[in-house]
Amino acid sequence: MTWASTDAPLAGLRIVDTTTGEVAQVTRLLADLGAEVVRVEPAGGCGERRLPPLIDSQSVAFALHNANKRSVILDASDDGDREQFLALVSGADIIVDSGNPGQASAFGVPVADLAHRYEHLVAMLVTDFGTQGPRSHWRANDAVLVAMSSVLCRSGAPDGPPVLPPAGIASSTAAAQAAWAVLVAYFHRLRTGRGEYVDFARYDAVLQALDPPFGAQGQAAAARGLSTARRGRPKNQDSYPIFASRDGWVRICILAPRQWRAMRAWLGEPAEFQDVKYDSISARAADFDKIRTLIARLFARHSGEQLVAEGAARGVPVAAILTPAEVMECAHFNAVSAWTDAAITDESIVTVPDGCVVVDGVRAGVRWLAGRAGSSEPVWPERPVTVAAAEATARPLEGVTILDLGVIVAGGELGRLFADMGAEVIKIESPSYPDGLRQARPGQIMSESFAWTHRNQMALGLDLRADGGAELFSRLVVRADAVFANFKPGTLCALGFSFSQLQEINPRLVLTESSAFGDNGPWSSRLGYGPLVRAATGITQLWATEDPPRPDSPYPFSDAVTVFPDHLVARLAAIATLAALIRRRRTGVGAQIHISQAETAVSQLDALYTTSWARARGTAVTEDLTLHGVYPCAGDDEWCVVTVGSDHDWNAVVKALEAAGLDTDPRFGSASDRWEHRAELHSALQRFTRRHDAHTLAETLQQTGVAAAPMLRGSDIIDEPQVRSRGLYAEMTHPLFDVRLPTETGPAQYRRIPPAELRPAPLLGENTVDVCRRHLQMDDAAVERLIAAGVLYAPPAPASIAEESLA
Repeated sequence: MTWASTDAPLAGLRIVDTTTGEVAQVTRLLADLGAEVVRVEPAGGCGERRLPPLIDSQSVAFALHNANKRSVILDASDDGDREQFLALVSGADIIVDSGNPGQASAFGVPVADLAHRYEHLVAMLVTDFGTQGPRSHWRANDAVLVAMSSVLCRSGAPDGPPVLPPAGIASSTAAAQAAWAVLVAYFHRLRTGRGEYVDFARYDAVLQALDPPFGAQGQAAAARGLSTARRGRPKNQDSYPIFASRDGWVRICILAPRQWRAMRAWLGEPAEFQDVKYDSISARAADFDKIRTLIARLFARHSGEQLVAEGAARGVPVAAILTPAEVMECAHFNAVSAWTDAAITDESIVTVPDGCVVVDGVRAGVRWLAGRAGSSEPVWPERPVTVAAAEATARPLEGVTILDLGVIVAGGELGRLFADMGAEVIKIESPSYPDGLRQARPGQIMSESFAWTHRNQMALGLDLRADGGAELFSRLVVRADAVFANFKPGTLCALGFSFSQLQEINPRLVLTESSAFGDNGPWSSRLGYGPLVRAATGITQLWATEDPPRPDSPYPFSDAVTVFPDHLVARLAAIATLAALIRRRRTGVGAQIHISQAETAVSQLDALYTTSWARARGTAVTEDLTLHGVYPCAGDDEWCVVTVGSDHDWNAVVKALEAAGLDTDPRFGSASDRWEHRAELHSALQRFTRRHDAHTLAETLQQTGVAAAPMLRGSDIIDEPQVRSRGLYAEMTHPLFDVRLPTETGPAQYRRIPPAELRPAPLLGENTVDVCRRHLQMDDAAVERLIAAGVLYAPPAPASIAEESLA
């Protein structure tokens, strides 16, 4: 099923793409939703077309990241082509450029100047670290980005080396953040008539959107509280424990008391764990060595498939840890057509992930892979009429009203993205079903995670299951622009709010939902959390060490203490929602959006999975021989990532380390030699890196053009020179915290759009009375009656709250 040409959410949006490398993913996300994207290439085509891994001499990454785009060839040294370039830009809505100073500079006009020249244009420049600051000259790849964002420091055994995640996680996350940032600016242009210049740094984006040190954490992490200062490897690896099954590995995720009780029953109701205190995550964590032993004995007798089925029957979330090949053959993903076959060359067909967003039943995925360079003419086709205005709005989403039923990370982040950009986001929850992100340490009223995730929002205490609750929600829907939810599929329908029912109330409404495995298919009813999604999609299998097993870590997997793909899901859901709101300006009709976390994890690592699947089917692949290593440095638990690709990289590394003898070692003489002997190379380099300070070594290598970086902890980020120079964080004051919380203030640096406000996150139901007055025109007496009846909820006075918390 496909959209008619004018029905796609971003039909008629014109984008010029002058990006290089991984940045091409930015416009691919918008092309998937129907935008007309023209990729500008030099004579002979982009050199990236020939970068490995290759299938039939075609770059897999280039083919995928430039899917659904048209290609034109323009020679920046030719006067006529320079004029054609400017004509193309003048007819565009958006230009996305990359590099410092950027590819557009070759045509005589840097992208920042294009934003001045064409008042209507939204111009984004994407660089690795920003256009200014002490790191602006540094190179960043995935290894560098995860090292400097504090993600790497949370990976690996507590006293072992850090482990790099699968290649592409950081770049795809940065691309999603960039697509959100540029689409926000375009939406603002539709409202005000004025374009924008966006200074976007991939490092900023990864700090904000991969697994932020100052942002939403998973439920278990939130219950333990904020901890960014400790220097060693993470010690809470058993938050989402892994066990050997009879034929592999499985992961469980036990958070709620009901899940623990079900697990206890599965274990045969052991007497030592009958105390009600074990209903809490912290009590189980304290005695987990004993609990782990019991579960390990039970699970070792059964196959992974049996354990998953038995867990589902009992209400215990279990997922088998699959390989990418097993993911490709998985019945669930094939039943929902998550993959598709596409021509990468005239001779070769490959299986590729087909996107993760479904809008009105249509998958926003691959229509075609990148075609021949210059296969299109540099002209724009006709487009549907867009509705522009001249509103005086300082913030892009002012006047947009969101009813937010989302919870934990993926759901909470989606609402927060809209609230930061000016939307009125009404968070709806009841005391019976509070957001799990509210779990806090003993004595705390609110967790830091909740404070970060729900700033700038209003809180309505409303029980949709209570008599009269659904009627109140229906009245809110009449005036709303969108409803957000990430319940288990079918929950909204059971409450009487299917999309068709919501459309009857408000035909202009956008409904955006996400779930672990999508809203149809064999796994749609599975209990899903990020760690289980990673296990079931191959991410856990790929995020593993090659080192021998350790007594304290019997399995090689290293993704336990992270939050992926939750933050990424939120960005992709936000992009799709805003695209639907853009279409609504043109058509007056709402949309139904659903996004699968599992399909997100795979689709955003499309090049990695496509290549892996091709190998599994016997297709010849020319491999990428680039080596990315994590190396110990001087000091306690200090590390540096170093990338060695070209001979230039290798010679620069040997010189910087003063590694006498390595330059003449025949095992390392060429890229293929180094790849073949990569284990020996890693061991050899470690002997020399231990003598060097991680920060000094990284700076030395970066000066020579080698991608390298020190591993940073969360406690290092605030004082990181580039972070400070770009003013990435502001201090957020909240009356429930004695310290100010460092907080991001927007998805990018805009020329006109102001930073986000930092209004404190509300208590559950804190704004119930105000929301009922303004949106439902209810008087205080009516509100009080519904509070007394349990339909509405408002918190007690602040003094009472504190007393209850300390009781």
